[in-house]
Amino acid sequence: MLLPLSASARDASSAPIQAEELTRAIPARSLQDLTGSQFVRLVSNMDPRDREQAILEQISKGNLPDFLRKLVPVKLRAEFASGKDLIATIFVTPDYLAIGSDADFLRIPMNLHTAVEVAQRFGFVLPTRKMVDAIYLQSRYHLVPQPLPAGARMRSTDYYWTHNELIDDQTHAIGAHLGELVSGDKKDVVMSNRLAMHLGRIAIYGWHRAAGQPIQPLSTVHGANYADYSHGIRLISKWAVVDGKPRLVRDILHDPSTAAILSDEGPIRVDSRLLAAQWDAATVPASRSN
Repeated sequence: MLLPLSASARDASSAPIQAEELTRAIPARSLQDLTGSQFVRLVSNMDPRDREQAILEQISKGNLPDFLRKLVPVKLRAEFASGKDLIATIFVTPDYLAIGSDADFLRIPMNLHTAVEVAQRFGFVLPTRKMVDAIYLQSRYHLVPQPLPAGARMRSTDYYWTHNELIDDQTHAIGAHLGELVSGDKKDVVMSNRLAMHLGRIAIYGWHRAAGQPIQPLSTVHGANYADYSHGIRLISKWAVVDGKPRLVRDILHDPSTAAILSDEGPIRVDSRLLAAQWDAATVPASRSN
């Protein structure tokens, strides 16, 4: 299935989709780009703001492993009051965003501003809670969450690397191959209607122990500039297929007649503009409520 990314939403209604075309906006990685371990050394003494800028620069220029460019289809469905059963296929990265090569990469947490900027540049969106659940259920490999001791170091580059090595050790032990859909290794940064009510926050969810058992319930406790080692960015192509026809994920989520396919919160009108507003309001102190 082929969908030219330059096509308008109206034109796309009759065009097929091919998953490999959906990553065309991601620049090719250069052989001179930093590996994951080299990036760790580069940012090890940076403050969080400078590190976020370095993350954005590396990802934006295409310094991510090749296996992340091979999207995996995930199916979701919803049965409506009319009795009609609608099925949608979304296209997702097989693991969380990372910096480096296939042989040496770092799954990299990032704050909401960085995540939204990357998603917009590459033609992607962040997942909803329902998408995260579906990805877990359909993953080829379910990794066991490996929390590290809580404290100030949770946001450190050292913790980022330590947790990445734990994940690598586990994937090697179970024989997981790069490019196959995996989950359970991190929490997801997600789209949620709660962001409209809690400006200046980031929404996180997931890190499943088993189906229906996330360590992290949907939460907007943290400010939009927060990131720690347990967070991951799973990108979802902005194009999906509903009953065989390409549609923009944004339009599916906005439409009350289709939103339930991709959302368990009803229609979600959180788009890039509102998510950007979260960053603008990120200096607002976060309460301890969810």
